[in-house]
Amino acid sequence: MKIKETFRTLLISMLVVIAAFTQGCAQNSQNSGPGYVDLTTAAEKSVNSVVYIKTEFTQKTPEWDDFFGGTIWEHFFGMAPSTYPVQAAGSGVIVSSDGYIITNNHVVADAVKTTITLNDKREYNGTIIGTDPSADLALIKIDAKDLPYLEFDNSDNLRIGEWVLAVGNPMNLTSTVTAGIISAKARQLDLGSKGGSEECYLQTDAAVNSGNSGGALVNAKGRLVGINTAIASGNGYYTGYSFAIPSNIVKKTYHDLKEYGQVQKAYLGVSIMELTAALAKEYNLDDVKGVYVAEVAEEGAAAKNGFQEGDVIVSIDNQPVNSLAEVRVVLKTKSPGDNVKVNIIRNKEKSTRNVTLLNNKGTTELLRNE
Repeated sequence: MKIKETFRTLLISMLVVIAAFTQGCAQNSQNSGPGYVDLTTAAEKSVNSVVYIKTEFTQKTPEWDDFFGGTIWEHFFGMAPSTYPVQAAGSGVIVSSDGYIITNNHVVADAVKTTITLNDKREYNGTIIGTDPSADLALIKIDAKDLPYLEFDNSDNLRIGEWVLAVGNPMNLTSTVTAGIISAKARQLDLGSKGGSEECYLQTDAAVNSGNSGGALVNAKGRLVGINTAIASGNGYYTGYSFAIPSNIVKKTYHDLKEYGQVQKAYLGVSIMELTAALAKEYNLDDVKGVYVAEVAEEGAAAKNGFQEGDVIVSIDNQPVNSLAEVRVVLKTKSPGDNVKVNIIRNKEKSTRNVTLLNNKGTTELLRNE
């Protein structure tokens, strides 16, 4: 009997130890970080909301301009240059069930015909509703209903190191998904002929190649956080860095092009410089934070609210701004007439100004394409 009782006590003790060890491991696993991120649902949702865009252009033969210089010979001799069709391709993102599609402006600029192919192989003729070359964005409409679409998420909430998917049609390979992380935010680039020199980008290491332009950058929830637009490469192929327009800017552009036919751009009315340690020392500033106001435009929004040269803007609508790109990220989501809270430092004293933003004509009027 004693042996049995001893064995029973020992067995119970072992079970208690095992249970405690298992619970401890589970707690440690929960506390160790997010662990495995399942991106399959996000991928499945995204591929059905990303479309293949084929465009057709009419282009003069290069020999015509080489030999005749274009319009002068046409005027005198009534000769017309020979033309030939040129085709290009890219991607787009369905953002509404009734057929509105966002893509890059450089995908559809100057196209005489735009064909949209859905993931289920249905084809539609696309109508360009409006474009914003400075942001390299365009809005297309197809005549369809009950389409799968991606919802916008707040790109300001993205974190460095967060997992994202790039979805598009690179090299005519439809419905391609690649994964990466957010490498940086508010990158400012000069994309030359593609436009977008005013734009600021999300940087990611998700593989993006030719044909991905205009495709979706989505988070692990399968929500749109950006439009893929560029790669940093001398040969035109992915080499480790790619860039996307933040979804907050895309959402504003979509709304404006849909409602007004053009983007309603808002201005603060200041010229700014990014602070460096040397400039902070020169201007007797305590911190290298914010952007330095180098000039205040007469009759601009800032001038009407008492801004002065030498002010340092540290945040706009509670968003810290330490670069020109970060200022643009905030302002590109605003419209003329919007009120923003601007925190500034003047003579080492902090203050807040409530500013009504204006358009480039100095009014709050919203412009509309007729």
